Amino acid sequence: MIEKFINKLNKNLELYLRLKINPGSAKNEIKDVMEDETVKINIAAKPEKGKANKELIKFLSKQFQVDKNNIKIISGAGDRLKLVRIIKNN
Repeated sequence: MIEKFINKLNKNLELYLRLKINPGSAKNEIKDVMEDETVKINIAAKPEKGKANKELIKFLSKQFQVDKNNIKIISGAGDRLKLVRIIKNN
């Protein structure tokens, strides 16, 4: 489902993703990619004291095989709609 985003990251070494997060879900998973390329993600952690954001970064680091420090929430840290930047080191 996110293979095209992984390919973009591998090609450009940098990727900006629009995300729609559903915190407090049963498990961490990518649910859908919307028409405008917003990625819908379920996160198990509750949206308390940044727990869901930390879990999201951990989840994305596994999906994109990058270090957690290479993922930054650019906007929407306190919102369900987020913009994140992922950097790939060679």
